[in-house]
Amino acid sequence: MTGRSVGGAILVMSALLLAAPVAAQTGASSNDIQRLQDEIHRAGTDISSLRARDAARADRLQGELDDLREEVIYLKVKLRKEGSVSRSEYVDVRDRLQDLRSRARGEAPSTTRALPPVEEARTETPARGSGGGAIPVGTEIDVRLQNRLSSDDAQVEDRFEATTVVDLNQGDRVLIPAGSVVRGIVSSVDRASRTDRKGSLTLSFDQVTVNGRTYPMRGTVTQAIESEGIRGEAGRIGAGSVVGGIIGGIIGGVRGALLGVLIGGGGTIAATEGKDVTLPAGTILRVRLDTPPGIR
Repeated sequence: MTGRSVGGAILVMSALLLAAPVAAQTGASSNDIQRLQDEIHRAGTDISSLRARDAARADRLQGELDDLREEVIYLKVKLRKEGSVSRSEYVDVRDRLQDLRSRARGEAPSTTRALPPVEEARTETPARGSGGGAIPVGTEIDVRLQNRLSSDDAQVEDRFEATTVVDLNQGDRVLIPAGSVVRGIVSSVDRASRTDRKGSLTLSFDQVTVNGRTYPMRGTVTQAIESEGIRGEAGRIGAGSVVGGIIGGIIGGVRGALLGVLIGGGGTIAATEGKDVTLPAGTILRVRLDTPPGIR
């Protein structure tokens, strides 16, 4: 091998060695997600210990833990399907788990993290609540399912689409127009069986496309509403008010809550009548934006 070839090989190897840490800095790894899963288990143990002392507080924390468990599942699925999970998403769940464990143990909030730091560079984490844009955390939007979903035939990691029902405004500005496509994912499925007769689905939403541009987000289902579709709603609500007032009309009794389902923590939709849960095409889901899209 010539001196030039050796020098070139050394340069290539050096570049690869330098690139490896950089690659690791782009987001959370599968090991990081596993740490979150382990911490979920430890938090459950902490809550079990608390229950003997304060059952009401334990119940409240269990609800938070159920939501966090679904978020960890969401991150695991996202890493598997898309190959990346951002540092901010990982750190957000990690910190909330640490805070929950501290409260379950009756400790003052600690600045020392129980979980190892994510395997990437230390950068400033965006403040929770900002969502990286103009939409506040906790904002709810209504979306219409484009296809039927059922615990009878859905598979974990199935993707589906819904469209926003009305404009989401900030003052006179439309941040998310009606008809924008929101992508969802099935994060868990329990089929009805002879022993467990009530089926369930857990749904989450991970991106929205606005005017041709796609924004990452994280949304959780909080309500399922039966709908007759735009024509039926227009007839009941009144001409000219569909775009601005359709949600008020639906909640006011156009059809109301979808019968036979119950919405639980973390966006789990369970059947209440001893069968698989089915959401027909056109069902309207109310979605809470836990991580809003960074639309300004």
